[in-house]
Amino acid sequence: MIVIFTPAELRANVQQIIDTEPRLNELVRVADMLEERPEPCAWHLIARAKSGITQPVDWYNVLPPYLLPEEIDFNADHLLGLVFAKLGNYEKAYQYLGNNQVLLNDIDIINCLQNSIPVDPTRLTSDFKPFEEYRFCHNSAILHHYAATEGNFDADKTRYFYQEALNSAPNGEYYAFTARQYAIFLTDLGDLLQAEHLLQDAVKTALSDDAVPELKAALCGVWMKRLVVPYDTALLDSLKTTLWEAMQHYQKQGREVEEALLLVDAAQVANYAESFAESLGYINRAVDILRKAEMPELLAQAQYRRGILLYTWAKNDNPQFFKGALDSFQEALKIFSRDEAPDVFADIHQYLGVIYSEIPDEALKKSLWAGVSSASFQQALNYYSKETYPYEYAMVCNNYANALTKYPEAVHSDNREKALYYYAEALDIRSATEWPLERAVTLLNYVETCWYLNLTGNGSNRALFEQMFEKTQEAQRLTNDPAIVAMAQHQLEKLEQLRVALEQEYMA
Repeated sequence: MIVIFTPAELRANVQQIIDTEPRLNELVRVADMLEERPEPCAWHLIARAKSGITQPVDWYNVLPPYLLPEEIDFNADHLLGLVFAKLGNYEKAYQYLGNNQVLLNDIDIINCLQNSIPVDPTRLTSDFKPFEEYRFCHNSAILHHYAATEGNFDADKTRYFYQEALNSAPNGEYYAFTARQYAIFLTDLGDLLQAEHLLQDAVKTALSDDAVPELKAALCGVWMKRLVVPYDTALLDSLKTTLWEAMQHYQKQGREVEEALLLVDAAQVANYAESFAESLGYINRAVDILRKAEMPELLAQAQYRRGILLYTWAKNDNPQFFKGALDSFQEALKIFSRDEAPDVFADIHQYLGVIYSEIPDEALKKSLWAGVSSASFQQALNYYSKETYPYEYAMVCNNYANALTKYPEAVHSDNREKALYYYAEALDIRSATEWPLERAVTLLNYVETCWYLNLTGNGSNRALFEQMFEKTQEAQRLTNDPAIVAMAQHQLEKLEQLRVALEQEYMA
């Protein structure tokens, strides 16, 4: 609902204006600004006789982050035009704002931003008054950021206008508002350090208690991008604390959807910290909120994250959670189809390939699961090609090979020979210089699979033995990871025993 806050002496006048449009008073409420506090939300307007119509800084992010003039003359046309624009009835808004070309242009730009229509930044003008100059720079940055086409996107111009907006911001609140959008832009570009510093600086300048949690939520988004293996425990602790603060703020405001989005991040952080029960609690609450809010796209994203959590838990010696992961991934696939989201579709099928190969079940069904698992891996490989996505291709190949070693013996093919082929494909990508840890893992997987081949009883397998020995030594050299080093040492000891057996065979 749109709420218009006004002094008591103007309230009847404002209500009369609203009542001129049939049933508009069912969607718009007029409140006494001394009895209620306007929230930092674009659904709220403040109307005064002298200073005109103003809008609070929209920290609720309900409309595009485009700034309207600081003060708009109070009259019925302006008020009704703004109200209808916020209700999404732009036809009526244009009718009422036809005599104010500046405001009409602003409202039309917001309409374009809401509907992902490109906007020419030259439509913006400024009279060079302080707030208008800031507004011009901020809105120019927004249009370059959100309303550019793929062919005319200019990162340097976008940076320039964001920086000029920060330099000309009239106070700390507007500085923080622009900084949040600039940080989102920098995060998208991968400039995480600058985004982090900018947000930390903006937290110090923000004038309202509403701004700080929004800035901290954005800061959490930057930190989430910074997380890499091995996870920085100090960063994980900072994330947990800051996410909790922002979630508490959203709970107080009754903003359940925003809370759910942070719960998804909190679940991921807890998962990284191996606090699986805590993680599951967060993600289950997020799923419940988004299901009740009837937001299928966000619900699918939460189901996807829930699937990853349960998958991770299952891989940590809790195979009973494979079924829950399977259910969550299948729910996510109802939205993330091959045509609509091919990258997520491929990722989910890679997880499904592993799950189908490892899910506990009776022996008679294992062959059926193997077929479904193989089909899922092929779906992933159809998207992650060797040429276009080499890192992902290698990851899928390694996981597919692992799965092949777990399938029941096939009548018409050798699953282990096929596994060696996919390990070799992964090794072709996972070089010692770029991905030493991943390469070491695949090398040891390759060697382990070789043990199931006929290494004795045929002297020609000496070449295979030498290959296994070389690959194990290489894996041991590539990393200091204790688990990898221990596995490599174990393989070398087994290979030494095999060397003796092969020599005896050769002597015989």
